[in-house]
Amino acid sequence: MIKQAITIPNAPKPAGPYSHGVVANGFLFTAGFGPQDPATGEVVPGGVAEQTAQVLRNIQAVLNEVGATMDDVVKTTAHLQHLHRDFAEYNVAYAGFFSEPYPVRTTVGSDLANILVEIDVVVALPTA
Repeated sequence: MIKQAITIPNAPKPAGPYSHGVVANGFLFTAGFGPQDPATGEVVPGGVAEQTAQVLRNIQAVLNEVGATMDDVVKTTAHLQHLHRDFAEYNVAYAGFFSEPYPVRTTVGSDLANILVEIDVVVALPTA
């Protein structure tokens, strides 16, 4: 198996020893992205809707790098700091980035470090 690491300048700098994504066997697997502004590294202000939108914009930047779109996403995993309180607002923001057929999704409550949401995706890469 050949794998290719993807790290791009227009996504938040990785906070540790990991890539923004890895391409392997026709799929892109992304790291879990938080709601940081790529230019400043700061968490975007606002609630879970604003943070969800920023997370998904960060993911879009990585997808763009490999010629994919949100329509190519087949699986998402989302972590919410306050699952019961924020799910409805998160769900509305999330829905603005995807169209049918929707990717499969797992959403869980997690103890996150000073953010409200973190999301990673699996993408079926388009064939040339």
